[in-house]
Amino acid sequence: MEIQIAKTVGIRECGFDEYWLQDQIYENPSCLGIGELESVAKERRQSSGGRLDILLKNPEDDSMYEVELMLGETDESHIIRTIEYWDNEKRRWPQRQHYAVLVAENITRRFFNVIQLLSHSIPIIAIQVNMIESNNQKALHFSKILDTYEEIDDGTGIDEIYDELFWKKKATWTIDASKVLLEVVGPIFEEPTLRYVKNYIAINVSGNNYFWLHKRSSNKSLLGFRISDDLLEDVTMLLDEANISFTQKRNRIRFTVDADMIRGHSDLLIRIAGHVKQTWKK
Repeated sequence: MEIQIAKTVGIRECGFDEYWLQDQIYENPSCLGIGELESVAKERRQSSGGRLDILLKNPEDDSMYEVELMLGETDESHIIRTIEYWDNEKRRWPQRQHYAVLVAENITRRFFNVIQLLSHSIPIIAIQVNMIESNNQKALHFSKILDTYEEIDDGTGIDEIYDELFWKKKATWTIDASKVLLEVVGPIFEEPTLRYVKNYIAINVSGNNYFWLHKRSSNKSLLGFRISDDLLEDVTMLLDEANISFTQKRNRIRFTVDADMIRGHSDLLIRIAGHVKQTWKK
């Protein structure tokens, strides 16, 4: 079977604008990958004078999603507008849960870090949208790169056994991602194993956690690892070149993955694993 190689093209370069993208999402809100949502309104007038691009609702619990769109690179004004409109709608329906949703074509590392900082106090979701072209066919692709969902401590006791069975009840998709990652990067290390603990699954080598994956919602996991200062720039450049949004705090890097993403970026992750191996040797 011949596999086509796809490429990313600009949405505007294809002759479309934000209003066109707005219509695509409004007619099919499930494309965002944040649930089976219903469309409520678009171009919703705000008390501040602006207009909210799209308002969506989850019919199961009446939670609301305030969606703002941005083609090209994200800028400060769209982040501020997203939060402002989220706050307006939250005041209008204070009894409901509200989520600020920013859909952008290119969320740079700088603004991804800003959004993540804001997410500590605001339930915000960041989704990157791209136009994919393969064999003269074009398609929209949505990828959630930040979700503020944090698991609440369930109060499990100290006698709880943390193993694969525990994680099957907690997040089977994080197990899948961990096993695929071990399959991809395992040959780089000497006798790597999966280590199951309460809040993450780690790839452990000689008693050290080289990689760790935390559960996130919508079948996603948060992959983290440590890189020495002299190798940090090389790794961040690799991620930038692959157009993968990530966060960096000192010498630790994290980004959102699933099993398919790990398979699709196996060469990149093998190179990163080599840098991680060098880091632990120092």
